[in-house]
Amino acid sequence: MKILDKYLLKTFLLTFTTVFVILFFIFILQTVWLFISELAGKDLDLILVVKFLLFSMPRIIPLVLPLSVLLASIMTFGNLAENYEFAAMKSSGISLQRAMRVLIIFIFVLSIVAFWFANNVIPYAEYKFVNFRKNIAQAKPAMAIVEGQFNDVGFYNIKVVKKSGENGNKLTEVTIHEKPNNMGENKTVIKSKTGELVSSEKSSILKLVLNDGYYYQDVTPKKYEDRAKLPFIKGKFKKQIINIDLSELNKVDDSKESIAGTNAMLNVNELRYTLDSLNKNLDNEIVSFSENINQRVGIRKFSSAIQAKKKQLPSNLMSMYSNKDKVDILKMAGSNVTSNIYSIETTQKDLKDKQREINKHLSALYEKFVIAFACFLMFFIGAPLGAIIRKGGLGLPIVFAVLIFITFHFINTFGKRLSQEGGMTPFMGSWMSSFILLPLAILLTYRATNDNGLINFDAITTPISQLFQKISERFLPAQKQK
Repeated sequence: MKILDKYLLKTFLLTFTTVFVILFFIFILQTVWLFISELAGKDLDLILVVKFLLFSMPRIIPLVLPLSVLLASIMTFGNLAENYEFAAMKSSGISLQRAMRVLIIFIFVLSIVAFWFANNVIPYAEYKFVNFRKNIAQAKPAMAIVEGQFNDVGFYNIKVVKKSGENGNKLTEVTIHEKPNNMGENKTVIKSKTGELVSSEKSSILKLVLNDGYYYQDVTPKKYEDRAKLPFIKGKFKKQIINIDLSELNKVDDSKESIAGTNAMLNVNELRYTLDSLNKNLDNEIVSFSENINQRVGIRKFSSAIQAKKKQLPSNLMSMYSNKDKVDILKMAGSNVTSNIYSIETTQKDLKDKQREINKHLSALYEKFVIAFACFLMFFIGAPLGAIIRKGGLGLPIVFAVLIFITFHFINTFGKRLSQEGGMTPFMGSWMSSFILLPLAILLTYRATNDNGLINFDAITTPISQLFQKISERFLPAQKQK
């Protein structure tokens, strides 16, 4: 039996390693594609690019690892079934559960390693990755600007004809378009003969020093008829300094998955501590707002006064005042109602944002356990599925693996996004994909153990092949006659 265990473990490890390396390389290319704008044309040396990729690699492990386990399981057990090795084992009295025993132990160890990796390595890599992207402009400030084209940097569009110097911080023929403010006014264009980029590792501000230049600023006249004259202000300077916030150089598009959140940089203990603080802060703000709004509305004071003077008050309170006072009272009441509604809506939005932040931290906490369970789940889906379909290699197993993993990943992403918006609890959002695919794993394991195929593939493929054969037989004789 030890010989069989060694054989199965060796076969699975070889397939798993090959699949893992290939998928890891594919996802690394995807990472490069996502951040190509930060790497291409920035005059970055090889060391900075390698660091960038190294810090981004651990982020893709939660995607690569379950898919690798699933595909390796299908391929391994599919090859064994296709080559009738399973038939030989079963004829010798070795069941599927016995054959899977050594691999279950390996998957258990792999799940522990995956949890440790998600709890320690990935948060550290996230922290280093985000800070590396923030500090990369300080290490090489010229990376923000590419020669011969306009570069969107914060509130400015900057174009230089040539860069020189040891770090490319010497600029020639600088043209700057300052973006308009929220009102769309005061558009400014700055041109200078030379410039220099100055940065410091201790500061988050990048200084752009301009020499011998002019600036042109559009002016919006107060009178509408004067706007047709297109007035502007022209000035000359010997030296001008523009400060640029380095955080603007590292903004991530909102359509991409946010990586700047602190929840991805924390382990389980830190997440629990942070969640405790966030929940206490939310509870305190709810209590504080409730007391504040009650005092503003005067509910307690008004109710107590009503109870004390209930017998003395007339049925129509407004009859006690004149028409002028009635108008003033109604205006004051309307103003108070509008103010209170605005305050409630503003606070409600703030409370939703804080609850969304709590949900993100809870999802990050559960994700560390989901990745460990996903390895088990994918193995118990892939191994019996491979034994059922009896197909190895890279054909049909890849189709099944991709379909199952896309389903798992889509449900997982949908559940996390829905839970962050409060559509369901973070626990259900994180574990929903596992709960949905768990019955499939149980069903496949049961069917494979009892030698009951889930689908008769021959019943599907045979009629199709016969149809193509009849078509070819009718078509080929017609060609020969011609």
